[in-house]
Amino acid sequence: MTLAGLPGQTARAQDLDQGKSAQKLFAGGCSTCHRSPRGLAKGRISWTLSNFLRQHYTSSPESAQVLTVYLQSVDAPPAKPKPAAARRGRPQTAGASSPALRPPAPVPRR
Repeated sequence: MTLAGLPGQTARAQDLDQGKSAQKLFAGGCSTCHRSPRGLAKGRISWTLSNFLRQHYTSSPESAQVLTVYLQSVDAPPAKPKPAAARRGRPQTAGASSPALRPPAPVPRR
C-alpha cells in the first residue's frame, strides 16, 4: 500500500502549546504525574531545564522557556525576613539580639 499526497498541499506543524500560560502548560502536561510544580526545578540552571522540557514535554522552545521560568519561580526560596532593628533604620548592636531597655527620658533627681 502506498500513500500519495495531493500535489501542492503541504502539512503544517501546529504548536499546541502556543498562547498557554505556564500554569496551563503544567496542568496539561505535568499534573498527571506531579501534584505540585514545587521542587521540579531542583536548582537546575535555566538552559538545562528548558532543554529537558523541550525534548520531553513541550512542543516548542518558547513553551519550554515559559514553563522553565514558572518552575524556577515557584522553586525560589522565600526571602529571608530582615531583623526588626534594620527595618527601622537603627543599627543593631553586635552580639545582642535586642537593644537594652532604657527609660524614654532621663530620670529626674530628687
